[in-house]
Amino acid sequence: MRLFHFSEESAIDVFIPRVKANRTDMPPVVWAIDEEHQFTFFFPRDCPRIVYTRSEGLTPEDEQKFFGTTAANIVIAVETGWHERMKQTTLYRYELPPESFELFDEYAGYYISKETLVPLGVQPLSNLLELLIELGIEVRFTPSLHPLREAILQSSLHDFGIHRFQNAQIESR
Repeated sequence: MRLFHFSEESAIDVFIPRVKANRTDMPPVVWAIDEEHQFTFFFPRDCPRIVYTRSEGLTPEDEQKFFGTTAANIVIAVETGWHERMKQTTLYRYELPPESFELFDEYAGYYISKETLVPLGVQPLSNLLELLIELGIEVRFTPSLHPLREAILQSSLHDFGIHRFQNAQIESR
């Protein structure tokens, strides 16, 4: 199993467990993501995005609504204002030793470790949009994520993630 941590910082020598701002109920940990789900982090750190996957249990109406115009099984929506930053950002993918990690969220591929860790290596990643396209993922840009978020939350779609939504544009009506 390969586990990764993504950062915009290029020279992290050690990962020290810490309390995550939106998980203050948890002890300090180091977070990692598995290889299968790493694409969900091919974005600038604070970029709001919605990731959803074609899966069983979708009603025909929701299948048409969310996948009717694509052959892709995974769609990621990003606000238009992040397009240029995505093109310019270089991320650093740190590979972490998997031995001390335990599964935190199987669907999302998240793992946690309570140990201080030295990365096995680091790889710069640029051309983030190209990386997603090469994986057969459809990337959609939209002025606002709010309508999609509301549609998903009221749908039969259950394989989705809403990331960094606190950074989304305030919806104006």
